[in-house]
Amino acid sequence: MNQTGEPTESCEENKDHSDRGPRSFSVTEWLKEQSPLTEEELQTLSISMDDFKEALLIVQPSAKREGFATIPGVTWEDIGALKDVREELTMAILAPVKYPEEFQAFGLTHPPGILLAGPPGCGKTLLAKAVANESGINFISVKGPELLNMYVGESERAVRQVFQRARNSAPCVIFFDELDALCPRRSGSAESSVNVRVVNQLLTEMDGLEARKQVFIMGATNRPDIIDPAVLRPGRLDKVLLVGLPNTEDREDILRTLTKDGKKPLLLPDVSIRDLAHDERCEGLSGADLSALVREACMAALRECINVRSTCHVSIENQLPLEQSPVGVGQRHFAAAFQKVKPSVSKKDQALYGKMRTLTPT
Repeated sequence: MNQTGEPTESCEENKDHSDRGPRSFSVTEWLKEQSPLTEEELQTLSISMDDFKEALLIVQPSAKREGFATIPGVTWEDIGALKDVREELTMAILAPVKYPEEFQAFGLTHPPGILLAGPPGCGKTLLAKAVANESGINFISVKGPELLNMYVGESERAVRQVFQRARNSAPCVIFFDELDALCPRRSGSAESSVNVRVVNQLLTEMDGLEARKQVFIMGATNRPDIIDPAVLRPGRLDKVLLVGLPNTEDREDILRTLTKDGKKPLLLPDVSIRDLAHDERCEGLSGADLSALVREACMAALRECINVRSTCHVSIENQLPLEQSPVGVGQRHFAAAFQKVKPSVSKKDQALYGKMRTLTPT
């Protein structure tokens, strides 16, 4: 403290240091204070596999930091039925990643492209996410129209950037949703000049001079008949898998998956998943329609529960306090849901997809 009674600068500095607590550890200062390692100590230093595992938890790929490549959270357990399509996807994408030596031994160096075709709401996008999650590889989802740009050359540049990011993040799956909007049939009219350039650029990236090793291409469409034939030739999207409407067994499997085998939401004893799947009112319902059916039934049960709780405190059916009565979805709730949920695919479209199944090679 000086003559005027004010604290000196050194006291203030000491006070600041005392407030900060112990001095933070500095690697630079530690290296300056540490004596150089001897030759004997240097010979014992080595990098083990545990060190790499710890580094993998810290280092994040640049493509993931930018938000382009991700690993989806959808697994096979979230998808009901579609066993044949799942097996084809496993052999086309998951097997080359897990067994690369065997694939090279058979001369299979060029990964096939897969086109998932079928009515809307049948799980095409879920399949693509699940196979990427199961194999543990990166996933880039591209909505078809988002690559189109009004300025000349920008659409082609966007296509090049997608494939370049996939090569940087390999192994990686590029999933083109609504592929028919990106690759329609080419014609000689001036109006389709933008689409022609985009299709040409996409074909160049698929099998151009730069090899796309460990870059898998998948597409999904509701209209495979309007896609340019050059995209579907061997070496590009050469494997077409039809994801159609579920049959009776598939509907039962999907309902069990949606309700976690009747546990979430809790299905009351009067509900049989097998009988529900065989109900004629389920004919023509897609996977998305069945999900909407379960959701509407849950909403009907929730609405009933709220109305009963607001009027009385005793369960009418079991004569138990509402806190002890089971809260679940019953047959009456599904009956109310059937009044609201109708097939999203019309009879005409169902006949069209049925004809497509006979004409499209698998």
